[in-house]
Amino acid sequence: MTKMADSASSVEIVEGCRLPVLRKNQEHEDEWPLAEILSVKEVSGRKLYYVHYIDFNKRLDEWVTSDRLDMKKLQFPKKEAKTPTKNGLPGSRPSSPEREVRKSLDLNLQTATAPSRGKTLPTPKRKVETVPLVTQVPPAPPVPSLPSTAEASQAAVFPVARDANTFKTREDHDQLSSLTTNGTTRRLIPSQPGRKRKANCGATDEDSQDSSDGIPSAPRMTGSLVSDRSHDDIVTRMKNIECIELGRHRLKPWYFSPYPQELTSLPILYLCEFCLKYLKSLKCLQRHLTKCNLRHPPGNEIYRKGTISFFEIDGRKNKNYSQNLCLLAKCFLDHKTLYYDTDPFLFYVMTEYDAKGFHIVGYFSKEKESTEDYNVACILTLPPYQRRGYGKLLIEFSYELSKVEGKTGTPEKPLSDLGLLSYRSYWSQTILEILMDLKPDNGERPQITINEISEITSVKKEDVISTLQYLNLINYYKGQYILTLSEDIVDGHERAMQKRHLRIDPKCLHFTPKDWSKRGKW
Repeated sequence: MTKMADSASSVEIVEGCRLPVLRKNQEHEDEWPLAEILSVKEVSGRKLYYVHYIDFNKRLDEWVTSDRLDMKKLQFPKKEAKTPTKNGLPGSRPSSPEREVRKSLDLNLQTATAPSRGKTLPTPKRKVETVPLVTQVPPAPPVPSLPSTAEASQAAVFPVARDANTFKTREDHDQLSSLTTNGTTRRLIPSQPGRKRKANCGATDEDSQDSSDGIPSAPRMTGSLVSDRSHDDIVTRMKNIECIELGRHRLKPWYFSPYPQELTSLPILYLCEFCLKYLKSLKCLQRHLTKCNLRHPPGNEIYRKGTISFFEIDGRKNKNYSQNLCLLAKCFLDHKTLYYDTDPFLFYVMTEYDAKGFHIVGYFSKEKESTEDYNVACILTLPPYQRRGYGKLLIEFSYELSKVEGKTGTPEKPLSDLGLLSYRSYWSQTILEILMDLKPDNGERPQITINEISEITSVKKEDVISTLQYLNLINYYKGQYILTLSEDIVDGHERAMQKRHLRIDPKCLHFTPKDWSKRGKW
């Protein structure tokens, strides 16, 4: 280690360098993953290096000392190759007559109409015949005539069936032809007349598996937390808060959050756990607690069962609390950028009650009016309460609100890595619960449609389809779609449900939805 430290002092390490860095893995064993140097600083005559481990989540980024650097494999930043210039603009390719003509045509058309990007043909419908099904289902035959854009995805949609409980779905052939292989949906059918075309909100977050689908997205650019499309700013790539004290918990932030600059140098940032106001010292916090009368989040308590409560907070009526909540949430959400416009949002804060008051466990926010059928904008369970079932409880509560509103909903994309795992797990358990409760009708196998599952659960139809595909439940057999439940899936579901002790009781929900469209400025 001393040799490495000596070599680190002799060779100047600059931002952008890459080299192996010593860290402990989950088994507390030493490993040397490749890391990039994002920043260098000197504290008490000792150099510290802020490193990002390549192919690791940003929450693992940290400051390290020189004795943890493997200088033998140091890679300096590569200089960008200079490309031939044209008209003094670097990076442009040499022109060709064909490109010049195409460019002139584009310029002429630009003021009139946007150039066509290609049309998508509707999926041809075909009539299906209902045939009796047997328990042993043969391998699925090739799917007849599908558009070329969907052909590749059908292998994932229709796996070889197994010995299983089998359900028929009364859906037309085009119902599932919009599936893509990564579990998300791409619509191939033109929008119906009289209905507004909804913009896709694709995922580009580095944490989310949704980012691989390549669907163009138009993220919302207003609100408390919006989709973060770039990580160009080196400042926002680095954690700026060392530690947060919130009630009886001390939290280590995972990501950057735009707290005031003067607070970022403090060893501990203190937060009032009831109003979430940030303070610079313990003495300031103690003084604040003598004046703060809150013992629960501001707003209406709309649910209580046992020690669990939910409070509904209007982002316009309680701006300070909403903004402080977003600042805290940004410490643990990397795929969003913070804005201070909280007026169009409602915040639902889950708390745990004891003799001292209602302590925040997690929250989710949603738009008062969503044109995209979003029932969640941001969702977070605070780290001390993670892996205890509270995440699924938040998700279940969001869908209970959608049921009362009489709508289907979906979370806003992109989802973080942990968010995607939680939603997939919730969708899987909810849909399997319905399928396993179906009873045979007149001796025949039970039947259910995708729309019926969506109406019962308030889960958006696209999410139902992607979940069925993710679980490999959909098969195409003799001209119709069937759902097969293998013993492994049934056993796994029953084990998961035995561990799921926290559930929302609809009887304890006291919620009246408001029609926000009738209000001029909320």
